[in-house]
Amino acid sequence: MRLQQAVTVGIDLAASARRTAVCRVVWGDDGALAVEFLAPQGDEDLLALVRAADKTGLDCPLGWPSSFVATVLAHHEGIRLPPAARFEERTDGRPGLDALRFRLTDDLTWKATAMRPPLSVSTDLLGVVALRAARLLDALAAAGTPVPRDGSGPLAEVYPAAALRLWGIRPARSYKNAGPEAREVREHIVRSIEDGLGLPLTEPVRAQCIDSHDHLDALVCALVARAVLVGDTRWPDTTEERAAAGQEGWIHLPGGELAALR
Repeated sequence: MRLQQAVTVGIDLAASARRTAVCRVVWGDDGALAVEFLAPQGDEDLLALVRAADKTGLDCPLGWPSSFVATVLAHHEGIRLPPAARFEERTDGRPGLDALRFRLTDDLTWKATAMRPPLSVSTDLLGVVALRAARLLDALAAAGTPVPRDGSGPLAEVYPAAALRLWGIRPARSYKNAGPEAREVREHIVRSIEDGLGLPLTEPVRAQCIDSHDHLDALVCALVARAVLVGDTRWPDTTEERAAAGQEGWIHLPGGELAALR
């Protein structure tokens, strides 16, 4: 599927507006026409950007593990806890992730990328950010824009580090800190994105991505949102996956070619 012109937004969500990075990409027949970073002052600005975009990629879980929710609810009500569970084992024989700490989509992403597991939305500080995301989804729905958690609506959950890996961008070191080595890694990632898209970024956009891993992630979020629009991500395709995605959220993993976005 190809679109005549589309706008995608990428949001590297944080608990506060100050730390949240937002990227908007306008696409035409030949790929990206314009890339810019925005600085929403609060949730209302962020909600307006989501409503105006054709698709938004959000780097934040859209739900909590169903086993975790059931366990907390049982504990709250003073009844017996459900039995502990793990997801199916990996093809290499390693056990699947703990279903109390991780969602089905986290487990599938871990297996698809051979990366370390994503952060746990139920037991890591990521949960604070997810609470903000839940408020944003609630506000959108209250104003007449429901957000299905499987990504079929205006917003899809994305995972920048996994997307980069699936696009063949596998830096040897982390790009997630302020040191000079991480800066070099971000420069490598930006060059790889430009090469993969066949499209140079403007110098201000390049500079912001190299200076800030939050802005780089926001750009990647916008690119994965484009992948969702053009049908180049994996959707839930089993009964179990569709049921889980509707409650827990679903990480959209792109295909292997950045060029597919053009």
